[in-house]
Amino acid sequence: MRKKRAQERGYSIFSHRSISLSRYRLFLCILAFILIPLIGLSLSHAADAGAENYPNRETPVVLAVKKVGPAVVNISTERIMKERINPFGDPFFDQFFRDFFNAFPQRSYKQQSLGSGVIINPEGYILTNEHVILKTSQIIVTLADKREFEAKLIGADTKSDLAIIKIDDKEPLPHVTMGKSDDLMIGETVIAIGNPFGLSHTVTTGVISALNRSVKVKEDRIYKDFIQTDASINPGNSGGPLLNILGELIGINTAIYQEAEGIGFAIPINRAKRIIKDLIHYGEVRKAWTGIYVQELDQNLLKHFDLSIKEGVIVTKVMEGSPAEKSGIKQGDIIINMGGQAISTWEDYISIISGYTSGDRITFSIIRDDKKINIEVTASDIPIELAESLAFNWLGIRYRKITQNDFLKYGIKDKRGIIVTEVVRMKAADRAGIRPGDIIRQVNNQVIEEEETFKKAILAAAQQESLLLMVQRGPYIYPVTLQP
Repeated sequence: MRKKRAQERGYSIFSHRSISLSRYRLFLCILAFILIPLIGLSLSHAADAGAENYPNRETPVVLAVKKVGPAVVNISTERIMKERINPFGDPFFDQFFRDFFNAFPQRSYKQQSLGSGVIINPEGYILTNEHVILKTSQIIVTLADKREFEAKLIGADTKSDLAIIKIDDKEPLPHVTMGKSDDLMIGETVIAIGNPFGLSHTVTTGVISALNRSVKVKEDRIYKDFIQTDASINPGNSGGPLLNILGELIGINTAIYQEAEGIGFAIPINRAKRIIKDLIHYGEVRKAWTGIYVQELDQNLLKHFDLSIKEGVIVTKVMEGSPAEKSGIKQGDIIINMGGQAISTWEDYISIISGYTSGDRITFSIIRDDKKINIEVTASDIPIELAESLAFNWLGIRYRKITQNDFLKYGIKDKRGIIVTEVVRMKAADRAGIRPGDIIRQVNNQVIEEEETFKKAILAAAQQESLLLMVQRGPYIYPVTLQP
């Protein structure tokens, strides 16, 4: 009845509700028009305040990269490669023609490669890997600000795979802060900066996966005492810095194990520091000499000396007047630790001692009469005068430089190398078949130009278990391995 009356008045019960709803919508629109700008302004102020008071995006990694980035450089190298042309085109004959057909023409070409480095002081000294600058004719360094410099080689060391190059600028250059690598923790965050695949200043992060890692690479070469990380390290990263979260240099990235993914290695900075000092001041590493000879423990030695210890190396000889003798090390001492690093094998001893240089103080932990004692030895340069007696007592040869008379007598054509004049029976040279009149042309990787070169090569090889000689007899040259 009411509905009918309402219809008679000209409107329905729904029209009033429609008008009220329209008025409500109008009110909301006006309110939104007034409040939205105010809310936006308020949010803007809140965001600004948040950026100022809560800089969560600027993490320690960001700060470390900002700090060190300007000191990381791109290293571009160029080397001239030569190869003899094989007229048959079959790779099977390549080595044959290189060795026996020197008259065939050579082809020369340029090979370019990229690597990284890090400036270690404001004077422009740059630390990198030796393999990055190996046999290069030109080294170009590009800074983070795109400036380019031609660098000069200061010194390089193959065994440690480290090198120092230098650029000159009128102003002090940005440089990295040296850290420590003797207090690193497994799981600690690390940062690698380098130039992988030519992409400048690429940053990768990860953690320290392992310490004191040994890695066997091609040519059966073993690198020891590496930092292992899961931060990506590619060939272009080689020579670049590995940083801790404070932006301190704790290692030098080394791309030596390219077969594995997700595994990177770095040379600990404490080991590198000793090498850097010699490379800058002398252009080469002055090897640490202590004057001892060691041998791995085997069952015969354990039985002979009635030893209960199973690991370490035994001192077989202490040279008279050597640093080891002056410090009190004796024949029969068993070395189980050097500088805080455990020694189980002969390879361990050689690897650890090669990380020291002349003048370093080395703490030896030894077992003597079933008691453990520590002895500090200050390493020195090995005297050049020892080379002759070393060649005689260690290898079992006497030698001299090549003279004009030897050309006809022994059928040789140049004066490079040294000539063997005497071979001691049952010594290493005699067992290998070397005879008087043989010409030694090379010791390991060192080509022998004259007598002085031979002396240095013998001294450098003095702590090795074996050495490879290239020996000429008549017109023929043979490789000979000596195991003293």
